[in-house]
Amino acid sequence: MSSQVRPGWMEKPKPVTQVARAIALVVVVLLVCVPFLVILSTSLASQQEVVDNGGWVLWPTEPTLQAYRDILSGGIVTHALGVSAGVTVAGTVLSLACTVTLAYALSRPGVFGGKPVLLLILFTFLFPPGMIPSYLLVKELGMLDSYSSLVLPVLVNVFNLVVLRGFFQGIPEELYEAARLDGAGDLRVLWTIVLPLSKAALAVVGLFYAVAYWNSWFFASLYLESDHWPLQQVLRTYVVSGLGLTDTTTGEATVTAPQTIQMAVLVLATVPILLVYPFLQRYFTKGVLTGAIKS
Repeated sequence: MSSQVRPGWMEKPKPVTQVARAIALVVVVLLVCVPFLVILSTSLASQQEVVDNGGWVLWPTEPTLQAYRDILSGGIVTHALGVSAGVTVAGTVLSLACTVTLAYALSRPGVFGGKPVLLLILFTFLFPPGMIPSYLLVKELGMLDSYSSLVLPVLVNVFNLVVLRGFFQGIPEELYEAARLDGAGDLRVLWTIVLPLSKAALAVVGLFYAVAYWNSWFFASLYLESDHWPLQQVLRTYVVSGLGLTDTTTGEATVTAPQTIQMAVLVLATVPILLVYPFLQRYFTKGVLTGAIKS
């Protein structure tokens, strides 16, 4: 018998290919890590050292936490950090609850009105509402200058819904039938069978929601007053606009933030997500691919 020819993607890569991949990986890592190292080093450097180095410091000679003490001692960044954390936690929990229940209902065959509802949801994905209609709706519902305006208008993401629906459809039908024979209702089936088998997809969708809520600043600029802003909007004001804000504890206006303060705020806005991601990384590929392939 002649030996079967292995597909190209199963062949062992040549040494030249391996070297090229290693070089590409090193370049990508440097492109990601060096900017973050510069930001972190600048936040730890003294203001005079930043000025002497032309605005950026690759490695501070005398690291100091003065910038972090300055931003955490006042009421601007600390209040914004609490707002972002609260909105992220509450929004992620509510979004997961709504997305899971809706995805489970749409994944079950024979659900009354399931197909029209799914088409309506997909229509909103293809034709999202504009800024002015969204603002008018939030205003009519009385949610202006309320933290609910950062959560309720984006409570369910269509992409996350489709991923979870596809994942639920991939669960063997025999498990559903066995639970039905034991007299389990939909809520019990969802809680005892579907959710334990969907940890990977739930972790990925939860991460997507958490990152979206944590990084959201545009809706805050539309719906909230400056004393209720989350961290990302405060960061944008410091870094992009360079404007001073009003301290929520003293009521006094602050001056334009120096570069060390800007970089310290940027680090505080980035590190929380970087700390969460490693715990969910092992679920990431499995959850996305399974849900996308079976949807």
